[in-house]
Amino acid sequence: MKRRQIVVYLAVLGIILLQRVRLLTANSRAEVSTATAPAASEIVLNFAKATIAKPCASWTEGSVTFTLASAPQHSKAEGRVMLFPHLKTDRQGILNAMAAEQAIPVKAEIATHASSVTLVLWGTIGCHAWLEAHDKEGKLLDRTALPNTVPERKSPSDPIPSFELTVKSQDIAYILFGGAHNGGALVADEMRYTPKSN
Repeated sequence: MKRRQIVVYLAVLGIILLQRVRLLTANSRAEVSTATAPAASEIVLNFAKATIAKPCASWTEGSVTFTLASAPQHSKAEGRVMLFPHLKTDRQGILNAMAAEQAIPVKAEIATHASSVTLVLWGTIGCHAWLEAHDKEGKLLDRTALPNTVPERKSPSDPIPSFELTVKSQDIAYILFGGAHNGGALVADEMRYTPKSN
């Protein structure tokens, strides 16, 4: 009888764990993968023409302007973003250039507004990653995040793995992304968005 109780307990525990995994999957549209092909309706930004490793207050590509979401909290220096190469690939991306101010997210303001935004990101070991969509008044419209830290490469000769985060809503005026710890980095090397339907 005791053995049967143990078997039943383990079966129930397995069902509970499975339900929690499904709940995490349902609540997050974070996908650990290489970049998927853009849809026909999406506009793609890949920072191919940007100057690498030159910090700047803002960077504009197409109808999107990238800045830090706020002024530095622990320094009087001007907040800066920077373009950085994705090692062992031909891609480059944008990140918070302030090594000791990684709590400040990067802001991407979309002049035409959008109904969906996908970022292809990579990060240094131990970093987290989240993405938020906001309207022009600053109201949070959608949020997604990796359930754990960013994926890591299996060998030093491999490129750091990329992953995708997507947010959706009717009228996205800007997005915020962050999650790196001080001394770390979270880099977006592609942004795809679907312009808002008029």
